[in-house]
Amino acid sequence: MEHQSPITNHQSQIIIMRTISLIIVHCSAVRPYQQSGVSEIDRWHRARGWKNGCGYHFVIRRDGTTEIGRPLAMVGAHCQNHNRHSIGVCYEGGLSSEGFPRDTRTRAQVQALRQLMEQLHTQFPKALIMGHNVFTPTKACPCFNAAEEYRDLQPR
Repeated sequence: MEHQSPITNHQSQIIIMRTISLIIVHCSAVRPYQQSGVSEIDRWHRARGWKNGCGYHFVIRRDGTTEIGRPLAMVGAHCQNHNRHSIGVCYEGGLSSEGFPRDTRTRAQVQALRQLMEQLHTQFPKALIMGHNVFTPTKACPCFNAAEEYRDLQPR
């Protein structure tokens, strides 16, 4: 599946105003029959009192579509104590049908995440790519080892 770059020149020029040292990968913690695109996540986050809505910069849908949440220039709301210097990427899924944490990424999501990580790595070569669970060990999110999966994109 062909995907256009979700990182526009406009965003690239603005992002210089923020130092990015982390790219944090999340899952939306929904079951296979539940939807969690930017619009749903925006509604959930606003219900929690987050006035800027969706706390992630990107959301990868099950069909591999990359949706843009917050602009890269805006600080995210996805990982306590790390939002100011990070980009939040979330994939739709992360729970089994029974509600247990599980890597539920589709082939299209794996490909879209890889493409996005490569693009972000090009723009932010010194940023570590980590799963949310590294910073919040009580969570399984994103239900796979992001640092290991993207080890070839880690800073050298």
